[in-house]
This record gives sequence, C-alpha cells and structure tokens, in this order.
Amino acid sequence: MVEIFKSQTSGTLKTLTIETLEKGSWINMTDPTPYEIKVIATLTEVEPDFLRAALDDEERSHIDVEDNSVMILTNVPILRESESYDALPLAIVLTKDYIITVCLDDTPVMAEFNVRTAKFFRTYKKTQFLFQILYRTATFFLRYLRQIDRISEEVEERLRHSMRNSEILRLLELQKGLTYFNAALRSNGAVLEKLLRLRSSRTLEGMLDIYEEDEDLLDDVIIENKQAREMVEMYSQILARLADAFSSIISNNQNMVMKFLAAVTIIIAIPTVVSSFFGMNVPVPFQENVHGFIFVTVIAISFSVISAYFFWRNNMF
Repeated sequence: MVEIFKSQTSGTLKTLTIETLEKGSWINMTDPTPYEIKVIATLTEVEPDFLRAALDDEERSHIDVEDNSVMILTNVPILRESESYDALPLAIVLTKDYIITVCLDDTPVMAEFNVRTAKFFRTYKKTQFLFQILYRTATFFLRYLRQIDRISEEVEERLRHSMRNSEILRLLELQKGLTYFNAALRSNGAVLEKLLRLRSSRTLEGMLDIYEEDEDLLDDVIIENKQAREMVEMYSQILARLADAFSSIISNNQNMVMKFLAAVTIIIAIPTVVSSFFGMNVPVPFQENVHGFIFVTVIAISFSVISAYFFWRNNMF
C-alpha cells in the first residue's frame, strides 16, 4: 500500500496520488508490492534496494548513502495481537525532493503522523521530519517498556498466590520482547551516532540539512534512546532474576511435597508392617487372647502416632 501526503502552509495535510506527486511530499509505503516499489523508485530516482531493505524483518539498523538519496534504516517497536512485543525495520529514505518511509506493517510510530497531528510536522522539512520519527520511535520504546514493567509486576503478584504455567510462560514472553528491544535499541544507537558524524558531510547537502533546531531534536532523540537502553537492561535483569527466583520456589515446593509424601508413606506403612507380623501363620503374641485384635490395633496406631510426632518435630510436615 502506498500513501502520499504533503503538508500545507495552513498546517493541514494534503493527500496526493502517484499521478499528482509533488515535491516536498511524504510517501508512506506499507508492505509494498514489487510493482509499487518499481513505480516509486522510478518516480523518485531512488535505488529499489533502499525500498526493499525494510521488507526483511531481520534487517539491522544502518545508514546507506547514494549520490541522490540517503537511507536511514531503524527499528521501531510494535505490540502484536498475541500481546507479544517485537521490533520491525523501518526504512526512511531522503532525497532532495521527497521523504519515503517503508515498513512491513502498520506501526504505532507512523500512525502518530496523520491528519489530526499534521500541524506538528512538515513533510517538506525532511530532516526535521526524520528526527521526529526517530523521537517518536524512542518514546514508544519507553512506553512499551513501562507496560512490560507493569505487566511483570502483575504476573509476579499472581505467581505469589498460584504457580501456574501460563504466568511463567508470560514471563518468558516478556523476556523475549526485551531481548528484541535490546538488540533494536543498540543498533538504533549506532545509527544516531553515525547521523551525528554525517551532519557536517557535504555529500548529504540537500538531502540531510541539519539546522540548529534540528540538532536540539537529534540530541533529544539520543537522550531518549539511551534512557530506553538503560531501562531495557534493568528490566531484563529484573525479569531474569524473577524467573530464577520462581524456578527456585517451584523446585523447593516440589521438594517439600516429596518430603511430605515420603513421611506419610512411612506412617501408613507402619500399621501394614505390624498387621503383617501378627498375620503370619506361626505362633504370635495375643493369638489366644479375645482382645488380641484391639491390642494389635493399639500397637500399630501407637507406632504411627510416635512416627508422626517425630516427623512433625523434624519439620517433615
């Protein structure tokens, strides 16, 4: 799918088509077809490989520069329908006349730039728009990290009362999401550092012109990204220790159950041993006594009570 927008001086966002494409437009491509890639590459004179880069969900963040365009590939966070967290590559291609974004799926980051929020960005201010996208990416990482922290606290509270497999699996799912976030934030940080080095490059004049207000925005992006990296590392350690702690608790509970069952088995086995002794087909005490059954029962119960008391004193129950 291809959507084309252009900011107006009034602060509104104008929707265009491929036939009415104007300079200063923003071309947003979501899971584009080969035909759409070919058409946009021809109209904008952009390398088709730049437009295909984000279609590989394993692509790492990086920057590629050609004679008439520069591609910044970054990773953006997403929350899937299965309530699992992941990161998808987003390619942002800048030319002298256009800014192009390409992603495999609709993302909450790009959804923030719409008709309702049109007054806060300008499609023809390509560098500023680029940094605004990167800033929203960092803030969404932070937002999802806070959600992960809240969910992990809820799971921990439930695990304190019930050791269910579903809660432990939820912890593992959160750990997997943090792993994806950690890798994405690290590679995004490398891209931001390279942008700092490229800001004075003459080869990018007309495509990536960084002004003073843009530098302040870039600094904010770097700060937010670093904060997100610190948070993901901290939450990863917390979740790892939490999982280890509950694994130890589960193992300890299992040992306690086995210990209890072993004690109960011994206590139950004592009457069986006593009754087996008095049931032998040889002369035994009380065999001629009319109250012999009562005596044997009392002896068996006495030994069982003594054993139970012994196990109780030794914390076997």
